[in-house]
Amino acid sequence: MKQNYDLIMQNIIKNIDISKEKPTLFLHSCCAPCSSSVIEFLIDYFQITIYFYNPNITEFEEYEKRKIEHIDYIKAKNLPIKFIDGDYNVRKDFFDLVKGLEKAPEGGDRCTVCYSKRMEETSKMASSLDFEYFGTVLSISPMKNSEKINTIGKALEEKYNINFLYSDFKKKGRYLRGIELSKENDLYRQDYCGCIFSKIEMDEKRKTKLENILKENN
Repeated sequence: MKQNYDLIMQNIIKNIDISKEKPTLFLHSCCAPCSSSVIEFLIDYFQITIYFYNPNITEFEEYEKRKIEHIDYIKAKNLPIKFIDGDYNVRKDFFDLVKGLEKAPEGGDRCTVCYSKRMEETSKMASSLDFEYFGTVLSISPMKNSEKINTIGKALEEKYNINFLYSDFKKKGRYLRGIELSKENDLYRQDYCGCIFSKIEMDEKRKTKLENILKENN
C-alpha cells in the first residue's frame, strides 16, 4: 500500500514538544528555491542546519551560483539557520557512481543512485555531528519520486541510528508556495536538476518544442 509520507511527517511534528528546545535537523538542500517553502514550514519545529551536498551539479559555475544564492537567501531573510557546504567532487561522487546509467531517463535509475549518495552523506554527517534528525528537500519537486526518497531515508535511519524526517514536501501547496517565494525574493530558479544529463535532456525538449513551433508557423 502506498504510504502517505506527508501524514507521517505531520505525526512526527505533532509529537514534538516545542515548549522545550526544538530538536536539531540536518537538512539536505539542492537550492534556495526548493528549500524556501520547506524552511518556512519546518522552522517553527526544528533547529535547522542546511547541508549543501550536490556533486551532481556537474558545472562548477552552476554549483557556485546555486550555493551563493542559497547563502544569500538565508542572510537576506535573517533566518536562524546554519549552512554547511559539503565536499564537491563530481568525478568520484557522481560520474563514477552513475557509470552505465548515462542514458537513463530523468527520474530513473541514475536519479535513484544520485538520491542515495546525497542522502547517505547527509545521514552520515548528521550522525557524526549528533543531530537528532536528518532529511532532504528533494521531495518538494514533482519530478522526484517521493516513494524512492523515503525508502532510502528509512534504510539510512536504521543504518546510522538517526531519525529520518519522512516527507512529501510538494503536498499541501508547498511546491507552489516555493514558486511564490522564488518570485517574491527574485531567486534564480533553474529548469534542470543540475547534472549534465538532465541538462541535455532539457535542451533536447526545448529544441523539439522550437522545431514544432516553426513547423506550425511555416
